[in-house]
Amino acid sequence: MPLREATPDDLPAMTAIYAHHVLTGTGTFEEVPPGQEEIAARMARIRQANCAWLVAEERDEVLGYGYFSPLRERSAYRFSVEDSIYVRHDVHGQGLGKSLVAGLLERAEQAGFRQMFAVIGDSENVGSIGLHLSLGFRQVGLLRSAGLKFGRWLDVVYMQRSLGVGDKMPP
Repeated sequence: MPLREATPDDLPAMTAIYAHHVLTGTGTFEEVPPGQEEIAARMARIRQANCAWLVAEERDEVLGYGYFSPLRERSAYRFSVEDSIYVRHDVHGQGLGKSLVAGLLERAEQAGFRQMFAVIGDSENVGSIGLHLSLGFRQVGLLRSAGLKFGRWLDVVYMQRSLGVGDKMPP
């Protein structure tokens, strides 16, 4: 699946994709879908941090998007990022998520980052966990009952993958 950098023209589609996940899924712990202005502000912050925001598109239709962002704000985390991907609900299972994560891994490594983390909402999200495992991530933690959504407690799965030489030598 060809990927490209997201543009402001993609905001309506990305906002709709994310709203569906917020309202129906447990992959995100947000409970109220943000509007286009908020998604645009998030995209701007991520790009200012030397991070990527990509879309998967077919026939001029955005089918999914993904980005990586700083893991934390403190300077010691400056070589670690977290990925996030969202695929349109009617095209799941076609490899879009895997293409997006692979593209993010490549861009993060090119940008000099050394670790990528996946913070996966809901330990029952076997699709996301399996996708990350298939790309070399390993599970490094589990936060039990970290969030409450749709009236049930949800775990958070932490996964990690080294980029480039990882922690074998300092930058």
